[in-house]
Amino acid sequence: MAEHNRREERINSEVVFEGRMLRLEKDMVLLPNGHTSFREVVRHPGAVGIIAVQERELLLVRQYRYAVEQETLEIPAGKLDPRESPFDCAIRELREETGFRGRMEHISTFFTTPGFTDEVMHLFLARDLVWDPLTPDEDEFIGVVRLPWDEAVFRVQQNKFNDAKTILGILLAQGRV
Repeated sequence: MAEHNRREERINSEVVFEGRMLRLEKDMVLLPNGHTSFREVVRHPGAVGIIAVQERELLLVRQYRYAVEQETLEIPAGKLDPRESPFDCAIRELREETGFRGRMEHISTFFTTPGFTDEVMHLFLARDLVWDPLTPDEDEFIGVVRLPWDEAVFRVQQNKFNDAKTILGILLAQGRV
């Protein structure tokens, strides 16, 4: 069976909303079969997640997530600032959210939800942690939780985390910790 062209081409685009963290666009696209359709796309500057390990303990952050109306237990993470590299963002976010900095190793880059957003997540493993805090963002209220590494892996296997970057980060770092 021959491979078919699946590419969609943008005909025009309208910005529906633009905020400080994301932009929503509504695009008209030309489909491979010649028909047109609409796509709603959330444009995002990208983000980082950090698997921070100190003495075989994983540093996690507990915070209330308004969008899902509950507290979550996650790896430290955050949005890239304009013109900020993922590496620099990972250092900054780890210091802001946990008070630590460490030796960073990039372990993965992936699309979070390519069905409706262009957000790219860069995962880093942080080791050799030292205390070097930055002032946290004024709109974040975060508690740091230390979890033995083996317990974190067990929680992933038992479906006890509900945050995808945390699950993926632990699984990808498993052979490196």
